[in-house]
Amino acid sequence: MAKLNRGVIVSCQAVKGEPLYGLDMEKHFARAAVLGGAVGIRTCYAHVVERIKELLPDVPVIGIIKQEYEGSDVYITPTLKEVDELLKTKCEVIALDCTRRARPRESLEELVKCIRRAAPEKEIMADCDCMESAEEAAALGFDYIGTTMRGYTSATKGVSIPDYDFDAALVKRFPDVKIIGEGGIWEREQLKKVWDTGVYAVVIGSSITRPMDITKRFVQVIK
Repeated sequence: MAKLNRGVIVSCQAVKGEPLYGLDMEKHFARAAVLGGAVGIRTCYAHVVERIKELLPDVPVIGIIKQEYEGSDVYITPTLKEVDELLKTKCEVIALDCTRRARPRESLEELVKCIRRAAPEKEIMADCDCMESAEEAAALGFDYIGTTMRGYTSATKGVSIPDYDFDAALVKRFPDVKIIGEGGIWEREQLKKVWDTGVYAVVIGSSITRPMDITKRFVQVIK
């Protein structure tokens, strides 16, 4: 049985350099999201995962750790160090960057094998940007394929997100893998269009939990 239910998953993050970082706000955002109907939470850093699980023990969490390494553009749970940190938490799902960019250390296959060996009860989500990266994720046995990196890599720069055609193509291409639509959802109608492609779940982040970005979007209207 899948750890994540069908529905809206809310990304509750405050990473280094953002105004809410270090204020322990993520767990409060998560609680508010769940009260609003979210079926799961995606969050960054091991200690934040644990705080959210303490407050919401029955809510499934996708855990990531954002870390930059010189010589690589991969920054979402990029190495075994970050994987090990998440393995020690109670997150149900670990998300990995699954783009085809140069990795800082271990291969994607090595990271997947480590998770399967150390914590077979945990599921793994692939943060993909294109069909080729999704095909690699499917071949490696990822439980979920997400569109997280669509439009954020050099290979997909300039692609408009949400990319409904890409969502639909993934659903058709990988009928046995749960597809998660993520990225660029700011309006209810966008959510409906993504959902109508047949995705298993949808992740929404900035438009719900990043007040600075939300404010900027409104201010741009009158500038």
